[in-house]
Amino acid sequence: MINPQAPHLRILAIDVGGGTQDILLWDSAQSLENAVKLILPAPTQIIARRLQRLTAARAEICLTGRLMGGGPVNKAIKRHLSAGLKVYAQTGPALTLGDNLDRVKELGIELVDQPPEGAIPVVLGDVDLSALNRVLDDFEVSPPNQYALAVQDHGFSPQLSNRRFRFQHWQAFLRQGGRLLDLAYSSPPSYLTRMAAGLEILPGAILMDTCTAGIRGALLDPEAQAHQDTGLVVVNIGNAHTFAALVQKDRLWGLYEHHTRLLTPAKLADHLSRFQAGTLSDEEIYQDQGHGCTIDPDYAAVAPFRFTVITGPQRRLAQSFPAHFAAPFGDLMLTGCFGLVAAYLELSGLHHNYGISR
Repeated sequence: MINPQAPHLRILAIDVGGGTQDILLWDSAQSLENAVKLILPAPTQIIARRLQRLTAARAEICLTGRLMGGGPVNKAIKRHLSAGLKVYAQTGPALTLGDNLDRVKELGIELVDQPPEGAIPVVLGDVDLSALNRVLDDFEVSPPNQYALAVQDHGFSPQLSNRRFRFQHWQAFLRQGGRLLDLAYSSPPSYLTRMAAGLEILPGAILMDTCTAGIRGALLDPEAQAHQDTGLVVVNIGNAHTFAALVQKDRLWGLYEHHTRLLTPAKLADHLSRFQAGTLSDEEIYQDQGHGCTIDPDYAAVAPFRFTVITGPQRRLAQSFPAHFAAPFGDLMLTGCFGLVAAYLELSGLHHNYGISR
């Protein structure tokens, strides 16, 4: 139930994935069923298509804006270079191609302060706030007064493998207590540069990693809530990454992350079974080109968490695994957005006043 004395909030939650960006405008005065919801192509997909058009037009380009997710964007930029076309870039967006700018320049990209004459600016960024505001305005929807954003941030790592560096972040998180609330930031660590770039676009936003926003949202499913005290495995099978967590009450005991494209149903079932048992190793997952696996040594005293909850757009990979397929508030694709809103409310100390809470 919503406390009638609670302040009126309109939170725009944006969950930026590899295939889609999932958007929820949560209004505390409106039923969730009537909330504005959008599933759009991911920014990496949109900008890659833009770059492909410019390659076909034989245009010189200059990357402006901010650091964002790479993947399809990086591939499109490299194809532009391979076509013998010039690519200029300002320093911030150039980091999209890698944290070591010397290596970025070795690709053939020329770093500049301003777009040279004749080069077409291509604005990079994980959030196109102007476009979203135009959509809301066109449909006579009042703008939000708060923001929550999820992106997948590997962290600034100019020398070390970004997979290693990302998992060192998760290992440190578990050593520091693995608290569920600590997965959300009002001020992210300085090395999480993709989150910092998002915060420049959305000042004052609450930030989360896309993978953990999905975990947080899946815990809002009634079946997940019923098993949270005894412990459960929560799996988010995204378009690009598969992420799993061992969760009990407000604590995470272990984390696993792999690239979805490298998983088969049999491999994923094997990994999840051994993760659940506490026997899956970090080195095995890293050598398989995944990110890793980290499990608190004290998990052995409470293992195994037998109940499993699965969410994510590629959940069919786990159809044969014994699990509950979560759809919090009846909408699986907005699981990460629900997690963002719940984290925003808890971090703000408002979670007891509204209908979205653990």
